[in-house]
This record gives sequence, C-alpha cells and structure tokens, in this order.
Amino acid sequence: MWQFILLFSRQGKVRLQKWYNTFTVKEKKKIVRDLLTTILARKPKMCSFLEYKDMKICYKRYASLYFVVGIESGDNELISLEMIHRYVELLDKYFGNVCELDIIFNFEKAYYMLDELILGGEIQETSKKRVLSAIQFQDSLQEDSEIKQALEQIGLM
Repeated sequence: MWQFILLFSRQGKVRLQKWYNTFTVKEKKKIVRDLLTTILARKPKMCSFLEYKDMKICYKRYASLYFVVGIESGDNELISLEMIHRYVELLDKYFGNVCELDIIFNFEKAYYMLDELILGGEIQETSKKRVLSAIQFQDSLQEDSEIKQALEQIGLM
C-alpha cells in the first residue's frame, strides 16, 4: 500500500503531494524535507530505492520532476515504479508531453488523474484507456457546467 506520493522539482519545490496514511503536519514536513535532501543529493546512476524509517521509498526522475512514492516495507518496489511510470504516461497523454508548468497550472487535473489511478493507496485502475476516458468525461461535465453558467449570466436560461 502506498503511504504517499510526492512530486518535486530539481530545485526542491513540492509540486504535488498526496498522503494515503495519517501523518501529523510536523511528520509530513519532516518526511518531505528528509526525502528532498536525500534524493536530490543522490547521483543519477544510483538505485531508485531507499529505506526510510519503516517504509521503502521508490522514486523516478522525469525531466525536471521527481516522482517519489513511500510504500510499506513488504510491498513490491517494481510495481510502484511501474505505477509511477503509468501516471507519467497518463499525464503525457493528457497534456501532450507534460512539463512542470502543466502540473503547476492544472494541479486539479493531476490530482484527479492520480485518484483515478490510485485510491486509498491501492491500485484502482491500470488501464490507461479507462483512466483517460474518465478524465475526458469529467472535462465534458465541467465544460457543460461552464456553458450553462455563462448562459444563465446572460439571461438565456
């Protein structure tokens, strides 16, 4: 089970964080600070797994973003890396060659996509096609709502 997922830049700015286990605010800040300093100090050729407290940390760097997942000590690291990669593929497909700015300015879509993929720290859906269709359906609902609001504002509804 995933404990959390963090996305941060090479400059150490957290771009997305999702916690699947209960941690106090102080614990979350300590975890983020410790992982930022540890992962950013590692060389590119080093292993993408490390142990932290009673968890395993799996991470992968894509362009300027690090995708970091904390998992239970008995979980499979390779599945976690595969799910990180699946998430990046989904982001790429949706945004068309995703970059850090896409995450910053469309964070709600990034969170929604993550929720379609992982729910409560467990893998919910592995099919990219199903996740993307759910997101496109959500986009169409949002567009319909915006059109309806615009029509109501100008008095046509």
